[in-house]
Amino acid sequence: MGLQNLQTQLLITACTFTSAVLFPACAAAQTWKPESPVEIIVNCAPGCGPDRMARLMHGVFQTHKFVDSAITVQNRTGGGGAVAQTYLNQFAGNGHYIFHTGKSVLTTHAMGRSVAPYTELTPIANLFGEYIGIAVKADSPIKSGRDMIERLKKDPAAVSFGIATSIGNTNHQGAAGALKAAGVDVRKTRNVVFQSGALAITAMLGGHIDAVPVSVGSWVPHMKTGAVRVIAVSSAERLPGFFSGIPTWREQGANSVVSNWRGVFGARGMTPTQVAFWESSFQKLAGTAEWKNEMVTLNGLSEFMGAARMKKYLEEDYAEIKAFLVDLELAKK
Repeated sequence: MGLQNLQTQLLITACTFTSAVLFPACAAAQTWKPESPVEIIVNCAPGCGPDRMARLMHGVFQTHKFVDSAITVQNRTGGGGAVAQTYLNQFAGNGHYIFHTGKSVLTTHAMGRSVAPYTELTPIANLFGEYIGIAVKADSPIKSGRDMIERLKKDPAAVSFGIATSIGNTNHQGAAGALKAAGVDVRKTRNVVFQSGALAITAMLGGHIDAVPVSVGSWVPHMKTGAVRVIAVSSAERLPGFFSGIPTWREQGANSVVSNWRGVFGARGMTPTQVAFWESSFQKLAGTAEWKNEMVTLNGLSEFMGAARMKKYLEEDYAEIKAFLVDLELAKK
C-alpha cells in the first residue's frame, strides 16, 4: 500500500473514534471525488457492447455532472480481458480508473488465462444483465436453432462461429452450452475469435463466417435492416418486445440458459471512500432516463447491486461458471 493510501486509511480509522467536529480533517477523509482525468477501461475494440455502454456512461456522467473531471474511454483489447486487467493493475489504490466488464473476469480466471485472480479487482457495482442471441445472415441456409443443431450433429465443423472476444466467455457459452446440451461435440466446432462483437458481425455479413453469438442488443440495428436472422436466444423464456418472435434454445431442443452481467470494477486497493463515490455515481446513472432507455433498446435487465453485495455474488457466480466450463471441457476441475 502506498504512503498516501496508508495515511488515508489511518485517518479514516481515527474518524471512527473521533468526532469530525473536533478533527475537521476527518470530514475530508470521509468524502472523495476524482481530482484528475478518469479512464473507463473496456476489454474490446470500439463498437463492442461494453464500449457502447462505456461511452454512454461518459455522456451521462458529464451531462448530469455526476463526475466533474474529464473522462476518456480506453479500449484495451486482447487475451479475453487479460490486457485490460494488466493495464488496470498498474494503478493500485487509484480511484481514477474504472473497468467496465462482465463475466469475462470470471471465465478467464476459471480457464487459467487471467494475469491475476478476479479477487484482486475492487467490485464497485453490478449494473445490468443480458442474454445472448445467435444469428446468421438473412440468406443463410440455416433457418433455425434446431436446424443448426441437426447440421452440427452430423458434422460439428459444418458451421463456423465468430466469437468475441475469447473462447469460453459468455458469448461462446451462449452457443456452446446449447450445442452440448443437444448432443453436439463442441470440441470439434470451428471458432474464430474477434476483438469485438461488431467485428464478428461484420465478418459474418461479409460471408467469412456463418454465425455469431453476441448480446441480444447488438442485433437490433441489423434486424431492423433485415440483414440478419436471429435463430435463438439464450434466455429461459422468450424476450419481450422486439425479440418476442425469436424462440429460445429450450424451445428448439437444447436445455441451456446463459446470461451475462455487466458491472464496474476498480483497481485493487481502492479506499472505502473511493468505492463509495463510484457506487453512488453509478446508482445515479442507473436512474437516468438515458440509461433506462438504453436498457429498453438492449433488452437489458436492470440489476443494480452495490459493492458489498456484488462481492458476495461474484463468489457464488464463479463456482457456477467454473462448473459450467468444466462441463463444456473448456476448463480443468
